[in-house]
Amino acid sequence: MVNITHKSPSLRQAIATAVLKVSAQETIDAIVQRKVPKGDVFEFSRAAGLLAVKKTSDVIPDCHPLPVEYTSITHRIEGLTVIINVEVHTIYKTGVEVEAMHGASVVALTMYDMLKPIDKGIEISTIRLEEKKGGKSDLKYAFPKTVKTAVIICSDSVAAGINDDFTGERMEKKLLNYQIEPALRQAIPDDFSAIQAKVKELSASGFRLALFAGGTGLGPRDLTPDAIAPLLDREVPGIMETARNYGQQRMPYAMLSRGVAGFIGDMLVLTLPGSPRGAEETMDALFPQLLHVFKVAEGERHN
Repeated sequence: MVNITHKSPSLRQAIATAVLKVSAQETIDAIVQRKVPKGDVFEFSRAAGLLAVKKTSDVIPDCHPLPVEYTSITHRIEGLTVIINVEVHTIYKTGVEVEAMHGASVVALTMYDMLKPIDKGIEISTIRLEEKKGGKSDLKYAFPKTVKTAVIICSDSVAAGINDDFTGERMEKKLLNYQIEPALRQAIPDDFSAIQAKVKELSASGFRLALFAGGTGLGPRDLTPDAIAPLLDREVPGIMETARNYGQQRMPYAMLSRGVAGFIGDMLVLTLPGSPRGAEETMDALFPQLLHVFKVAEGERHN
Protein backbone atom coordinates (compact mmCIF):
# COMPACT_ATOMS: atom_id res chain seq x y z
CA MET A 1 0.00 0.00 0.00
CA VAL A 2 1.02 3.61 -0.53
CA ASN A 3 2.67 5.20 2.50
CA ILE A 4 0.27 7.76 4.01
CA THR A 5 1.96 8.20 7.37
CA HIS A 6 3.06 11.74 6.42
CA LYS A 7 -0.53 12.85 5.76
CA SER A 8 -2.88 14.51 8.23
CA PRO A 9 -6.50 13.43 8.73
CA SER A 10 -9.08 15.66 7.09
CA LEU A 11 -12.73 15.41 6.08
CA ARG A 12 -13.01 13.26 2.95
CA GLN A 13 -16.20 12.77 0.97
CA ALA A 14 -17.11 10.89 -2.18
CA ILE A 15 -20.26 10.24 -4.18
CA ALA A 16 -20.53 7.37 -6.65
CA THR A 17 -23.36 6.14 -8.83
CA ALA A 18 -24.27 2.90 -10.54
CA VAL A 19 -26.95 2.47 -13.20
CA LEU A 20 -29.08 -0.64 -13.42
CA LYS A 21 -31.47 -1.15 -16.35
CA VAL A 22 -34.36 -3.59 -16.43
CA SER A 23 -36.19 -4.81 -19.52
CA ALA A 24 -39.82 -4.31 -18.55
CA GLN A 25 -42.10 -2.05 -16.54
CA GLU A 26 -43.31 -5.13 -14.70
CA THR A 27 -39.90 -5.42 -13.06
CA ILE A 28 -40.04 -1.82 -11.87
CA ASP A 29 -43.56 -2.41 -10.55
CA ALA A 30 -42.42 -5.50 -8.64
CA ILE A 31 -39.55 -3.52 -7.06
CA VAL A 32 -41.76 -0.61 -6.03
CA GLN A 33 -44.60 -2.83 -4.79
CA ARG A 34 -42.13 -5.06 -2.93
CA LYS A 35 -43.32 -8.16 -4.79
CA VAL A 36 -39.93 -9.53 -5.83
CA PRO A 37 -39.76 -13.16 -4.58
CA LYS A 38 -36.34 -12.73 -2.98
CA GLY A 39 -37.49 -9.79 -0.85
CA ASP A 40 -37.39 -6.01 -0.67
CA VAL A 41 -34.85 -5.11 -3.34
CA PHE A 42 -34.15 -1.61 -2.08
CA GLU A 43 -33.60 -2.63 1.55
CA PHE A 44 -31.55 -5.76 0.79
CA SER A 45 -29.31 -3.97 -1.70
CA ARG A 46 -28.88 -1.04 0.66
CA ALA A 47 -27.73 -3.37 3.45
CA ALA A 48 -25.32 -5.07 1.04
CA GLY A 49 -23.94 -1.72 -0.04
CA LEU A 50 -23.31 -0.65 3.55
CA LEU A 51 -21.35 -3.84 4.16
CA ALA A 52 -19.42 -3.36 0.94
CA VAL A 53 -18.36 0.16 1.85
CA LYS A 54 -17.04 -1.05 5.21
CA LYS A 55 -15.25 -4.07 3.69
CA THR A 56 -13.59 -2.32 0.76
CA SER A 57 -10.06 -2.75 2.11
CA ASP A 58 -10.69 -6.49 2.52
CA VAL A 59 -11.18 -7.02 -1.21
CA ILE A 60 -9.21 -4.18 -2.87
CA PRO A 61 -5.56 -4.87 -1.94
CA ASP A 62 -4.19 -1.32 -2.07
CA CYS A 63 -7.05 0.30 -0.15
CA HIS A 64 -6.26 1.32 3.42
CA PRO A 65 -8.62 0.30 6.23
CA LEU A 66 -10.31 3.49 7.34
CA PRO A 67 -13.11 4.62 9.65
CA VAL A 68 -16.32 5.01 7.66
CA GLU A 69 -18.20 7.71 9.54
CA TYR A 70 -21.19 8.21 7.24
CA THR A 71 -22.77 6.33 4.35
CA SER A 72 -25.96 7.16 2.49
CA ILE A 73 -27.40 4.83 -0.15
CA THR A 74 -30.39 5.88 -2.22
CA HIS A 75 -32.23 4.60 -5.30
CA ARG A 76 -33.92 6.71 -7.96
CA ILE A 77 -36.16 5.29 -10.69
CA GLU A 78 -36.19 6.90 -14.14
CA GLY A 79 -38.26 4.90 -16.60
CA LEU A 80 -36.72 1.42 -16.76
CA THR A 81 -33.52 2.60 -15.06
CA VAL A 82 -32.59 2.56 -11.38
CA ILE A 83 -29.89 5.05 -10.46
CA ILE A 84 -27.99 4.09 -7.32
CA ASN A 85 -26.31 6.83 -5.35
CA VAL A 86 -23.72 6.12 -2.63
CA GLU A 87 -22.19 8.87 -0.51
CA VAL A 88 -19.37 8.15 1.96
CA HIS A 89 -17.65 10.42 4.51
CA THR A 90 -14.63 9.91 6.74
CA ILE A 91 -12.08 11.96 8.63
CA TYR A 92 -8.86 10.24 7.67
CA LYS A 93 -5.61 10.52 5.75
CA THR A 94 -6.88 9.16 2.44
CA GLY A 95 -10.04 9.44 0.39
CA VAL A 96 -13.14 7.26 0.11
CA GLU A 97 -13.67 7.23 -3.66
CA VAL A 98 -13.12 3.48 -3.98
CA GLU A 99 -15.34 2.81 -0.97
CA ALA A 100 -18.18 4.73 -2.60
CA MET A 101 -17.72 2.99 -5.97
CA HIS A 102 -17.39 -0.42 -4.34
CA GLY A 103 -20.61 0.21 -2.43
CA ALA A 104 -22.43 1.28 -5.59
CA SER A 105 -21.24 -1.78 -7.49
CA VAL A 106 -22.37 -4.20 -4.78
CA VAL A 107 -25.76 -2.49 -4.52
CA ALA A 108 -26.18 -2.97 -8.26
CA LEU A 109 -25.00 -6.60 -8.15
CA THR A 110 -27.34 -7.38 -5.27
CA MET A 111 -30.26 -5.92 -7.19
CA TYR A 112 -29.22 -7.94 -10.25
CA ASP A 113 -29.15 -11.14 -8.20
CA MET A 114 -32.55 -10.48 -6.67
CA LEU A 115 -34.21 -9.53 -9.96
CA LYS A 116 -32.75 -12.11 -12.34
CA PRO A 117 -35.44 -14.73 -11.57
CA ILE A 118 -38.11 -12.36 -12.94
CA ASP A 119 -36.12 -10.45 -15.59
CA LYS A 120 -33.44 -11.96 -17.82
CA GLY A 121 -32.60 -8.67 -19.50
CA ILE A 122 -31.09 -6.75 -16.59
CA GLU A 123 -27.96 -4.74 -17.30
CA ILE A 124 -25.52 -2.86 -15.07
CA SER A 125 -24.33 -0.13 -17.40
CA THR A 126 -22.27 2.40 -15.44
CA ILE A 127 -20.35 2.66 -12.17
CA ARG A 128 -18.67 6.02 -11.78
CA LEU A 129 -17.32 8.53 -9.31
CA GLU A 130 -19.47 11.65 -9.40
CA GLU A 131 -17.70 13.82 -6.84
CA LYS A 132 -14.88 13.79 -4.32
CA LYS A 133 -13.88 16.33 -1.70
CA GLY A 134 -11.15 16.61 0.87
CA GLY A 135 -7.41 16.30 1.07
CA LYS A 136 -4.68 18.66 -0.03
CA SER A 137 -5.67 18.49 -3.69
CA ASP A 138 -8.82 20.48 -2.84
CA LEU A 139 -7.03 23.29 -1.08
CA LYS A 140 -7.20 26.54 -2.99
CA TYR A 141 -3.89 28.20 -2.36
CA ALA A 142 -2.70 30.77 -4.82
CA PHE A 143 0.10 33.10 -5.89
CA PRO A 144 3.01 30.75 -5.04
CA LYS A 145 5.32 32.54 -7.48
CA THR A 146 4.70 35.85 -5.72
CA VAL A 147 5.58 34.42 -2.32
CA LYS A 148 9.18 35.55 -2.04
CA THR A 149 10.65 32.97 0.30
CA ALA A 150 13.79 32.56 2.40
CA VAL A 151 15.12 29.41 4.05
CA ILE A 152 17.43 30.25 6.93
CA ILE A 153 19.32 27.57 8.86
CA CYS A 154 20.31 28.56 12.38
CA SER A 155 23.33 26.40 13.09
CA ASP A 156 26.84 27.28 14.24
CA SER A 157 28.36 24.23 12.53
CA VAL A 158 26.57 24.69 9.20
CA ALA A 159 27.29 28.42 9.15
CA ALA A 160 30.99 27.65 9.76
CA GLY A 161 31.05 25.08 6.94
CA ILE A 162 31.76 22.19 9.30
CA ASN A 163 28.53 20.31 8.52
CA ASP A 164 26.52 20.07 5.31
CA ASP A 165 23.13 21.74 5.10
CA PHE A 166 20.93 18.67 4.71
CA THR A 167 18.00 20.39 6.42
CA GLY A 168 18.02 23.32 4.00
CA GLU A 169 18.22 20.95 1.04
CA ARG A 170 15.15 19.02 2.15
CA MET A 171 13.19 22.16 2.94
CA GLU A 172 13.96 23.61 -0.48
CA LYS A 173 12.84 20.37 -2.13
CA LYS A 174 9.57 20.47 -0.18
CA LEU A 175 8.91 24.07 -1.25
CA LEU A 176 9.52 23.21 -4.90
CA ASN A 177 6.63 20.73 -4.65
CA TYR A 178 4.39 23.79 -4.25
CA GLN A 179 6.04 25.81 -7.03
CA ILE A 180 7.94 27.94 -4.52
CA GLU A 181 11.59 28.42 -5.35
CA PRO A 182 13.39 30.07 -2.42
CA ALA A 183 14.96 33.38 -3.33
CA LEU A 184 17.47 32.90 -0.52
CA ARG A 185 18.87 29.92 1.32
CA GLN A 186 21.48 30.74 3.95
CA ALA A 187 22.99 29.43 7.18
CA ILE A 188 23.61 31.76 10.10
CA PRO A 189 25.01 31.14 13.61
CA ASP A 190 22.85 30.31 16.62
CA ASP A 191 23.16 33.87 17.82
CA PHE A 192 20.35 36.04 19.19
CA SER A 193 21.52 39.25 17.51
CA ALA A 194 22.33 37.53 14.20
CA ILE A 195 18.87 35.93 14.05
CA GLN A 196 17.09 39.20 14.79
CA ALA A 197 19.20 41.05 12.26
CA LYS A 198 18.39 38.49 9.57
CA VAL A 199 14.66 38.68 10.28
CA LYS A 200 14.69 42.46 9.98
CA GLU A 201 16.75 42.30 6.79
CA LEU A 202 14.33 39.85 5.15
CA SER A 203 11.32 41.95 6.10
CA ALA A 204 12.93 45.09 4.69
CA SER A 205 13.82 43.23 1.47
CA GLY A 206 10.22 42.31 0.63
CA PHE A 207 10.21 38.64 1.62
CA ARG A 208 6.75 37.22 2.26
CA LEU A 209 7.69 33.88 3.83
CA ALA A 210 10.71 33.20 6.04
CA LEU A 211 11.45 29.72 7.36
CA PHE A 212 14.01 29.57 10.17
CA ALA A 213 15.13 26.03 10.98
CA GLY A 214 17.10 25.16 14.09
CA GLY A 215 17.32 26.40 17.64
CA THR A 216 13.73 25.58 18.66
CA GLY A 217 14.56 23.09 21.40
CA LEU A 218 15.77 23.38 24.98
CA GLY A 219 19.53 23.50 24.51
CA PRO A 220 21.61 26.42 25.73
CA ARG A 221 22.13 27.63 22.14
CA ASP A 222 18.48 27.15 21.10
CA LEU A 223 17.60 30.83 20.80
CA THR A 224 15.58 31.11 17.61
CA PRO A 225 12.09 31.47 19.19
CA ASP A 226 13.46 33.85 21.81
CA ALA A 227 14.96 36.08 19.11
CA ILE A 228 11.96 36.05 16.78
CA ALA A 229 9.00 36.19 19.19
CA PRO A 230 9.60 39.82 20.29
CA LEU A 231 9.63 40.95 16.66
CA LEU A 232 6.24 39.47 15.74
CA ASP A 233 3.42 41.93 15.12
CA ARG A 234 0.81 39.14 15.06
CA GLU A 235 1.48 35.69 16.41
CA VAL A 236 -0.47 32.81 14.84
CA PRO A 237 -0.48 30.16 17.59
CA GLY A 238 -2.44 27.59 15.59
CA ILE A 239 0.41 27.09 13.14
CA MET A 240 2.83 25.68 15.67
CA GLU A 241 0.06 23.96 17.61
CA THR A 242 -0.68 22.04 14.42
CA ALA A 243 3.00 21.25 13.83
CA ARG A 244 3.56 20.02 17.40
CA ASN A 245 0.41 17.88 17.33
CA TYR A 246 1.49 16.34 14.04
CA GLY A 247 5.01 15.73 15.32
CA GLN A 248 3.85 14.27 18.63
CA GLN A 249 2.06 11.49 16.76
CA ARG A 250 5.39 10.51 15.21
CA MET A 251 8.03 11.49 17.77
CA PRO A 252 7.41 11.68 21.55
CA TYR A 253 9.88 14.56 21.95
CA ALA A 254 7.96 16.89 19.61
CA MET A 255 6.27 18.43 22.64
CA LEU A 256 9.62 19.96 23.59
CA SER A 257 9.73 22.16 20.49
CA ARG A 258 9.34 25.85 21.31
CA GLY A 259 8.66 26.98 17.78
CA VAL A 260 6.68 30.17 17.13
CA ALA A 261 4.99 31.59 14.03
CA GLY A 262 3.49 34.90 13.07
CA PHE A 263 3.69 38.04 10.95
CA ILE A 264 6.22 40.81 10.89
CA GLY A 265 4.51 43.31 8.65
CA ASP A 266 3.29 41.17 5.75
CA MET A 267 6.06 38.57 6.11
CA LEU A 268 5.07 35.27 7.68
CA VAL A 269 7.85 33.82 9.83
CA LEU A 270 7.99 30.14 10.82
CA THR A 271 10.47 28.45 13.15
CA LEU A 272 11.13 24.78 12.46
CA PRO A 273 13.25 22.09 14.11
CA GLY A 274 16.83 21.90 12.91
CA SER A 275 16.91 18.18 12.11
CA PRO A 276 16.12 17.22 8.50
CA ARG A 277 13.35 14.88 9.61
CA GLY A 278 11.85 17.39 12.04
CA ALA A 279 11.85 20.16 9.44
CA GLU A 280 10.28 17.88 6.83
CA GLU A 281 7.54 16.71 9.18
CA THR A 282 6.72 20.27 10.18
CA MET A 283 6.35 21.21 6.53
CA ASP A 284 4.21 18.14 5.89
CA ALA A 285 1.96 19.27 8.73
CA LEU A 286 1.59 22.85 7.44
CA PHE A 287 1.81 22.85 3.63
CA PRO A 288 0.08 23.62 1.35
CA GLN A 289 -2.76 24.81 3.58
CA LEU A 290 -0.48 27.40 5.14
CA LEU A 291 -0.29 29.17 1.77
CA HIS A 292 -3.93 30.17 2.19
CA VAL A 293 -2.73 33.15 4.24
CA PHE A 294 -1.25 34.65 1.07
CA LYS A 295 -4.48 34.13 -0.84
CA VAL A 296 -6.31 35.99 1.93
CA ALA A 297 -3.73 38.77 1.93
CA GLU A 298 -3.92 39.08 -1.85
CA GLY A 299 -7.70 39.36 -1.67
CA GLU A 300 -7.45 42.09 0.94
CA ARG A 301 -5.10 44.03 -1.34
CA HIS A 302 -7.62 43.90 -4.17
CA ASN A 303 -10.54 45.11 -2.00
